[in-house]
Amino acid sequence: MNQQQAIIVPQISSFPSHEAAALKLVRWLTRQNIIEAELSTCGRTGRHMGYGIAAGARKVVERPELLPFGQAVHGLEVIYRRCIYTPTRDFHEEAGCPECRQEVGEALFESLDEWFPGHTDNFICPLCGHEDDINGFLFLQSCAFSNLGFIFNNWADAVFKPNFLQQIASVLGFSVRVVRVDL
Repeated sequence: MNQQQAIIVPQISSFPSHEAAALKLVRWLTRQNIIEAELSTCGRTGRHMGYGIAAGARKVVERPELLPFGQAVHGLEVIYRRCIYTPTRDFHEEAGCPECRQEVGEALFESLDEWFPGHTDNFICPLCGHEDDINGFLFLQSCAFSNLGFIFNNWADAVFKPNFLQQIASVLGFSVRVVRVDL
């Protein structure tokens, strides 16, 4: 079976009080019985710690039979540092300005040298001058930029239901984007 990740990312570069917000979402997911309450070694990164998959996960995906029950890597990992979330295969680095609707991908991705260390959250369209949080620009492939991310290991094939993503956005107070990563 191919390893993959579904990464849910709030659409804001610098999420205010991001650790408290993450804890709020983890508690909500636990109450919904989507993840286990205690950390275990079911993650992929670092010390492999994550929140294990729970039975309620079946109700938040389109294809529950593809959830990673019984797999060693199946947990939710929370990322608390500024990250660039993009697909790892065949990512085209294409982006558009929501104002002038022109392709600005090359300039936008070059600007990540300023975004990543936190010098700015915004990108300015070199064609029309429109300025917005980098997440406000249009991307042909799903990608996201934030200091908060939720990596669901091996859940991507099961596909989150839209209403579940809306509920997460409601809990966090910001819209979210799902980035699929195939490993």
